[in-house]
Amino acid sequence: MNTNKRAAKLVGVLFILAAVTAVIGLLLYDPILNGPDYLIKGSEHANQVIVGALMELILVASAVGTATTMFPILRKYNETIALWHVCFRFLEAIIITISVISVLSLLTLSREFVAAGAVDTASFQASGTVLKAIHDWTFMLGPLFMLGINTMMYSYIFYKTKLVPRFIPVLGMTGAALVFICALLVMFGVVEQVSFLGGILALPVAANEMILAVWLIAKGFNQSALASLSAKKAQALLV
Repeated sequence: MNTNKRAAKLVGVLFILAAVTAVIGLLLYDPILNGPDYLIKGSEHANQVIVGALMELILVASAVGTATTMFPILRKYNETIALWHVCFRFLEAIIITISVISVLSLLTLSREFVAAGAVDTASFQASGTVLKAIHDWTFMLGPLFMLGINTMMYSYIFYKTKLVPRFIPVLGMTGAALVFICALLVMFGVVEQVSFLGGILALPVAANEMILAVWLIAKGFNQSALASLSAKKAQALLV
């Protein structure tokens, strides 16, 4: 019981940590990702950009942490879905890491641009455009596309098992569907990811993560539901 309570609290803390570091990282990236003079501003705010990258690396670690910590719980109901969840969460973490590498590479390009004294501007601009495009695509595929898949999987198990109150996984599955739709709309150029509509579509999944995190820290998993799952798992092994 104590192990399950610690796991629940850890998952809750990691969800909050992931959300906070994701927002901070995006804000700190502003000088190098936005504005026409990003090749100059990036170098001028190098330390800020690096801290932003560190924030996103904490996000990566938090995402992996939530998946691996929840795996022993989720597998009690369905080991296949639990394993898929871990794999897709790792894939999400890899995509975000590629995004971090693209931003740090853009920072290197900015430093070289400033050191060269703005010689051959077109070449630097072309390279910068490619690196920014890599960031934009990974920013869509990780925090939207993969997030929708991951959230749907664990929310489905939470709904079926009643490990948490059902309104939470219902919100989670709704948010997962909306954020996945948002990813497709962004992919086909219908909406911008950082836009009013994009924010509205992503809001339910963000709310789900925060509500789930607070619940897990305060209440933990439903102990009777966990006991029932453990008993069913043990019975299945005996058959």
